[in-house]
Amino acid sequence: MTHNTSESEMANLRDDEFESKSGSENLEGASGDDQDPNNRPRKKRYHRHTQHQIQEMEAFFKECPHPDDKQRKELSRELGLEPLQVKFWFQNKRTQMKTHHERNENTQLRTDNEKLRAENMRYKEAISNASCPNCGGPTAIGEMSFDEHHLRIENARLREEIDRISGIAAKYVGGKSLVPYPLLNPQGTRSLDLGVGNYEVTGTGGEIYGPGDLLRSFSVPTDADKPMIIELAVTAMEELIRMAQLGEPLWLSGLDGSTEILNEDEYIRTFPRGIGPKPLGLITEASRETAVVIMNHINLVEILMDVNQWASVFSGIVSRGMTLEVLSTGVAGNCNGALQVMTAEFQVPSPLVPTRESYFVRYCKQHTDGTWAVVDVSLDNLRPNSSGTKCRRRPSGCLIQEMPNGYSKVIWVEHVEVDDRSVHNIYKLLVNSGLAFGAKRWVSTLDRQCERLASTMATNIPSGDVGVITSQEGRKSMLKLAERMVISFCAGVSASTAHTWTTVSGGGAEDVRVMTRKSIDDPGRPPGIVLSAATSFWFPVSPNRVFDFLRDENSRSQWDILSNGGVVQEMAHIANGRDPGNCVSLLRVNSANSSQSNMLILQESCTDSTGSYVIYAPVDIVAMNVVLNGGDPDYVALLPSGFAILPDGPKNPRRVIGEVGSGGSLLTVAFQILVDSVPTAKLSLGSVATVNSLIACTVDRIKTAV
Repeated sequence: MTHNTSESEMANLRDDEFESKSGSENLEGASGDDQDPNNRPRKKRYHRHTQHQIQEMEAFFKECPHPDDKQRKELSRELGLEPLQVKFWFQNKRTQMKTHHERNENTQLRTDNEKLRAENMRYKEAISNASCPNCGGPTAIGEMSFDEHHLRIENARLREEIDRISGIAAKYVGGKSLVPYPLLNPQGTRSLDLGVGNYEVTGTGGEIYGPGDLLRSFSVPTDADKPMIIELAVTAMEELIRMAQLGEPLWLSGLDGSTEILNEDEYIRTFPRGIGPKPLGLITEASRETAVVIMNHINLVEILMDVNQWASVFSGIVSRGMTLEVLSTGVAGNCNGALQVMTAEFQVPSPLVPTRESYFVRYCKQHTDGTWAVVDVSLDNLRPNSSGTKCRRRPSGCLIQEMPNGYSKVIWVEHVEVDDRSVHNIYKLLVNSGLAFGAKRWVSTLDRQCERLASTMATNIPSGDVGVITSQEGRKSMLKLAERMVISFCAGVSASTAHTWTTVSGGGAEDVRVMTRKSIDDPGRPPGIVLSAATSFWFPVSPNRVFDFLRDENSRSQWDILSNGGVVQEMAHIANGRDPGNCVSLLRVNSANSSQSNMLILQESCTDSTGSYVIYAPVDIVAMNVVLNGGDPDYVALLPSGFAILPDGPKNPRRVIGEVGSGGSLLTVAFQILVDSVPTAKLSLGSVATVNSLIACTVDRIKTAV
């Protein structure tokens, strides 16, 4: 501690701190009795604070643990103490509280650690006692070499007369009743009470459910399924490594020279086992991409194997994800050998592209050359009525190689078979090219998010940051709040099976889709009925031009109805990577309208080669001041709105200018608005009409301006 006091005072204070429960004492001046014969005052004496003084300071601490100079002086005057005593008391009280919290956290962590250790031992014992019915060998991953396991699988395959995977599935699944794995469906939908008017409403409205609310309808695999899952994972790992390393004739160069196309005939010859033939009605999407990202390889593996971190980092692609069962947590204190059964939904930020639901196993392995690999492969054969599957993941994932200075080289392979018939025509080119769900989008998102994480963990405030941010704690809190805003926006804009959009037509923008959500006891959202509305359309302007226009505060008044033509000023700016478009901003609207004067807007813009976002939310001035001072951002209520900007397809100079695929943009506009502060209220037609008009006006303004 550094205080403007003498060393003797500090020494006395430290000695007496051990005698006081509050950690500070009452300072008195020297009296006449304290004088020595040479008229030199003795050292000042310290006494305990009175019970009244301690109670008053305890009560003040609960309201404000960090009093400023003015508050300390006022408190010292009321209690008859020196300001320095009050300062020391609050410092020691904060230290005491921190120590208490850390002690409780350590106790909880030790308890959790013991539970995990016991669970890990239980899984290892269960897997080690299992045996393969074909070859008789052990099925536990990590207890035999990769080559040995490969040879056992090869021997088993030679004895099979039909496809190996289908044969194993038939032995384990056929002839017995399994716990069902139903498709993702809402637990119940609530129709919108839209009243009677000039609107034509089709479909039923639904509520946005939180992550995992519906995924829990899946049951975990049975014990009889686990040997098959383990062998399937090992086979998928072998396939992924070869898919990542092989060149022609397996991978062919695309028309633009920058993409790779899978030769399906060569794939079938190279990998005859796989997960069976492609079901009728499904098309193949396969892609591969390589990049070097600014993240340690171990940290990257941990993110991929933690479903919550994985869904957060890839929030623009993963709308929901859940781990159903962990078959192995790995060995030697890391993820080597980790195996888990998962379910997830993958999305494009538009209500015009249905999400893709997938039920799969994820396997992580460290190989002899130091490379790590994480692979996913579908487990649809374990589900009844799997013939109706609309998305099947063949071995997909990434190889991660350690690079100097904390970087990692990532080779990503994405290989799926999907039913794309429900995709809207304007998105067909983008989806079929693989840019919507393919490896390039995964890698580009990862690269951008790694730069953002590096920015968050910066130990000082970079020179690129400007404005009212004065502390590292405030910077981190603002970034955390912006991250939650982006995740909330992405979760509410896609056509997830967790909710149903209601299409509203007539009197406004074409094909505006709306849905409602009840917000109750959620500290991150205002309570009441929230109406989400979105529309997507093709725009004959390049994505970069649209992105630069929408993120620029100087052009905001041209489209933002909330700004009401006021001057928008950037109060704070946090750079998030190499591209100047990747940043978090705090904007202030100086409006002539007194009710909107000094309104604050939190905004994050982010861009990469596969798409861009401009996401924003009005924020309360008092709450934002707490965040800028390093306070907890989780209690700041946000209703994000914004834009998702995607290319309209791969670059193709042969396309006719003025049509989809000629270099234009696919723009999604989405708003979230609190229409009633009572969660049980009915949604009125007027609310829908207002939001519909808001979107229509915003779209028209953007088209006119750009």
